[in-house]
Amino acid sequence: MKGRVLIVAGSDSGGGAGIQADIKTVTALGGYAATAIAALTAQNTQGVFGIHPVPVEFVVQQMELVLDDIGADCLKFGMLGSSEVIRAVADVVERKCAAVPVVLDPVMVAKGGAPLLLAEAVDSMRRRLVPLATLLTPNIPEAETLVGHAEEDPEALARELQALGPKSVLLKGGHREGDEIVDLLLDENGRLERFTSPRIDTPHTHGTGCTLASAIATGVAQGMTTRDAVARARDYVLEAIRTAPGYGHGHGPLNHGHTLVS
Repeated sequence: MKGRVLIVAGSDSGGGAGIQADIKTVTALGGYAATAIAALTAQNTQGVFGIHPVPVEFVVQQMELVLDDIGADCLKFGMLGSSEVIRAVADVVERKCAAVPVVLDPVMVAKGGAPLLLAEAVDSMRRRLVPLATLLTPNIPEAETLVGHAEEDPEALARELQALGPKSVLLKGGHREGDEIVDLLLDENGRLERFTSPRIDTPHTHGTGCTLASAIATGVAQGMTTRDAVARARDYVLEAIRTAPGYGHGHGPLNHGHTLVS
């Protein structure tokens, strides 16, 4: 039950998010992870202390070499950082793999508050990459940034996002207050489904968005429907949070390997 996932994202030196979390997640769910690293970050559970962008042409080279040799059953995009990288990544998709499903996690801000996407890059994300997405997976702040205004009604927000061009939208509700987290899936046929889970009171949620998107991408790569991939991914993330190892003094990582434990 493999499934090749090409991940284009940033590296997290602390291992809780980014490329490191993506690889662990895809592997835990039985897929095959390949990567194109778009940025290096120096970070731990207490924050992001440095960002080193990877040259655009090298991001493109990584993608093209993987696609030409190994191929991909799904693409997952995370932290891209700049307009130049976003445009280049979109060009590669349009030129080499337009038929491959895309899961886009529009990473903008780290868990600790550090910006991971330049402000001027939001428009490039909106215009070039969002329309290529099979599934867009923003949290509430990211969604409101993409549509350009605050919106209290999650359904209205999801529909505004879909109007930007992605086939489906998973609007994550973790930033809303309450004892339950409600994620809203708006599929390509305009159908809405709410996924609800209890909120776990823990600081160990670093990399949740990266992990969820990569888990979904793995399901899609393995031939699951978007809806079923989302359902399995949410179960995986919930257990990964529940069994988090408790590392670090800030926002700690999840237990990405829990499905491998007998």
